[in-house]
Amino acid sequence: MPNSVAIPQPQVNRGFICRVSFIAGLGGILYGFDMGIIAAALIFVRSSFGLSTQMEEVVVSVVLVGAMLGAIVGGTIADRIGRRATLVWGAAIFILGSVLAPLSSNVETLIVARALLGIAIGFTSVTAPVYVSELAPPQSRGMLIGLYQFALTVGIALADLTGYWLAGQQAWRLMFGIGVIPAIFFLFMVLTVPESPRWLFAQNRLADAESVLRTYTDEAGAKLLLEDIRTSLLTKMERRWSALWSPAVRGSLFIAVGFTVLQQVTGINTIIYYGPQIFSLAGITSNKNAIFATLLVAIMNVLATIIALVLVDRVGRKPLLYVGVGGMTLSLFILSYAFHNQTALGSSLGIVATICLMVYITCFAFSMGPIAWILVSEVFPLWVRGRGVAAATLGSGTSNFLVSITFLSLIKADGNTITFAIYGVFCILTLLFVRFVIPETKGRELESISAKSAMVAP
Repeated sequence: MPNSVAIPQPQVNRGFICRVSFIAGLGGILYGFDMGIIAAALIFVRSSFGLSTQMEEVVVSVVLVGAMLGAIVGGTIADRIGRRATLVWGAAIFILGSVLAPLSSNVETLIVARALLGIAIGFTSVTAPVYVSELAPPQSRGMLIGLYQFALTVGIALADLTGYWLAGQQAWRLMFGIGVIPAIFFLFMVLTVPESPRWLFAQNRLADAESVLRTYTDEAGAKLLLEDIRTSLLTKMERRWSALWSPAVRGSLFIAVGFTVLQQVTGINTIIYYGPQIFSLAGITSNKNAIFATLLVAIMNVLATIIALVLVDRVGRKPLLYVGVGGMTLSLFILSYAFHNQTALGSSLGIVATICLMVYITCFAFSMGPIAWILVSEVFPLWVRGRGVAAATLGSGTSNFLVSITFLSLIKADGNTITFAIYGVFCILTLLFVRFVIPETKGRELESISAKSAMVAP
């Protein structure tokens, strides 16, 4: 049996790569903030505009409709005008939505503002992980892409902290308006970074691609990366949406869309959007205390994501998924059982619910949270990567919308016990998907990952 030959790895300027990852991660902060701020603001928006349960769900979920539209359009734009230019457009729309939301005189205007924020989220969530994946070396790609998810959790925590800080004044307009500050900073910082060299090469701008590569790697590294990119484009096809159904891409599409859908239907965003309401159901009646409990969960989300950043390129994607999704499953079923025995637990139910949700969010944050978007950015071939990530984001947004638009109604119709048990069942399905479908991508070149993914039968 012949000895395996080690594949040479390009030497890169880690300071440059981390700076680019940080800037792209600012999009994650905006994503997390604009998604998370509704948890606290909704309590006061509801009373200001006299919202029904269904209208509350619309205010929460319309941002996801915008995100789905943004994902579709953003994927096409990212492949046509470039990753960096798409991030610039996303930043501009973030600013517009962040200004309009606090100026809303009625719920209809607020819905439009939240839809615009959703479009911006769709643009950045499609483009930022792809942008980082196309710049990062394979040995640290998982950690660097994971910074986007880490930034997202920081954004959620900042939203909950803002909500807690302003809850006493019931200042929901200021809660929304603060989002314009990171949006302006994001736009300014995006203007300081280069275009993706892989995208430049795909546009036959070879000199520009090589110039960008030489800003963060040496001559030998630039040649090695250019050769990898050239090889990946030998099988380049016409870039239409229908190309996602071709035999070379179908397996990648199944992995990416399947996993991002499962990420949402396990119930994560019910906590992000409706955390205070969940704690209210568990007996925490003070609005400020319920927002504070949600803030504690968000802080655990940030801290646990650091675990993923440290371990994802060391132990691999699948081991973290097994442990994380297993913990999510257990915590959801315990929470379901606790609600079933609500009378016996009495005032202890609030403590049990807080612990269960903290365990759940911790397990999600070091597994499904970052790894879903790492995989999505890794499995598609270069020539269709923008549209592939857009399709996965669309699947994520659609399932996220369905979960968020039905959560309060499901609680009202079937009760807390059944609702959380349903999410637990989806966690079990996720474990099976990880076992039989998800590939291990640790330390592998993007081109070899997409080739391997093509062999997965949907």
